[in-house]
Amino acid sequence: MDNNVSEQLKDLISKNQSIGIAVGKNPSIDAMAAALSLFLTLKSDGKNVNIVCPTEPLVEHSRLVGIDRVKKDFELQGGDMTVSFPYQEGEIEKISYTLENGLLNIIVKAGQDGLTFSEKDVIFKRSEGYPTLLFVIGTSRLSDLDRIYDAEGLKDTTVVNIDNKPDNQGYGDISIVAPNSSSISEKVADIMLSMNLTIDVDIAQNLLTGIENGTDNFQSSMTTPLAFEITGELIRKGAVRSAVSNLQNEMPKAIRDDSDEYDEENLSSVFTQPAPFPRQPQRPQPFRQPQPLTPRINRLPNAGQNLQRLQSMQNRQQGPAGGQDLSSVRQDLSAGPLRSEASRQDLTSERKDTKITERTDPSVDSLRQDSGQAGQGKKPPVDWLTPKIYKGSTNI
Repeated sequence: MDNNVSEQLKDLISKNQSIGIAVGKNPSIDAMAAALSLFLTLKSDGKNVNIVCPTEPLVEHSRLVGIDRVKKDFELQGGDMTVSFPYQEGEIEKISYTLENGLLNIIVKAGQDGLTFSEKDVIFKRSEGYPTLLFVIGTSRLSDLDRIYDAEGLKDTTVVNIDNKPDNQGYGDISIVAPNSSSISEKVADIMLSMNLTIDVDIAQNLLTGIENGTDNFQSSMTTPLAFEITGELIRKGAVRSAVSNLQNEMPKAIRDDSDEYDEENLSSVFTQPAPFPRQPQRPQPFRQPQPLTPRINRLPNAGQNLQRLQSMQNRQQGPAGGQDLSSVRQDLSAGPLRSEASRQDLTSERKDTKITERTDPSVDSLRQDSGQAGQGKKPPVDWLTPKIYKGSTNI
């Protein structure tokens, strides 16, 4: 901060006992926090300080220390009494006063020519007790103070304008407008630190809350390095970072608006499905060389004996007689199961050859004819369908 401005403010604070602090209509948390911090500092130095706001504090302001001290108007107590009457040069010799029975008597001694005015011309006027020094915090225009700013009553008041808005009109006897500051609390804290004003735990907490609000919890692109430096100093003085960021900025517009009509599109963005869990990236699997297909052979006991039997059967089929004994083939087949595909095929061909041999064998045909003729000559008994009762050896 400029040393000249700092010295001017020191001089003004030391010379003025009645000091006022004002914020405009509907102030932000940042502006109210800065104003309350300055109020608590000047109050601790023994000054007669009033803090005013034309509108009621918001719910968001309730976490600020000293918010209950904010009034809607200046507490106009005391003030000066002025006695006025017409005057012409030479008609008054002197003015004095006396105290009698609890009354203050003001004595106007007339000159040689006497007094030209009467009792009806005497005017009594009392001032309303406006502060002699007024700090206006975070207010772009004096009109935003509404009824608080009385041009006639504050005509003798020194006004100090502290703000960071670019559209500030630059009013006041001393204007400290810093558009490069990320928050008003940052600028007020810089002023207080440069002037070595008292900053206790409550004041530091208010300033830190204002800086967090003005910088969107230090996420704004306008956040300056000075904001971080001042934050570190405030934390060393006992301030604690807020765990909850600015709820007003986080709240959707459809709910944040004061109107009774809500935007369905904005409301739909509030009640949305939860975001799906991010998928874990799949790790690439190593390439595996395909294995060549091999024929599956069931290996059973007596496989070697089965092969020998098959070879003997093939040798018999290739004999000069062109046929073979059926009993020997059946004996070989009953010797053991054949499990390989080749043996199955050979067995099938063997069976076909065997059937053909059976059909062409004359001995077999003669046996079948003989058995059929023998069966035809026998007749069933006459009573074989009649029910019969068989008696046992036991007498019933």
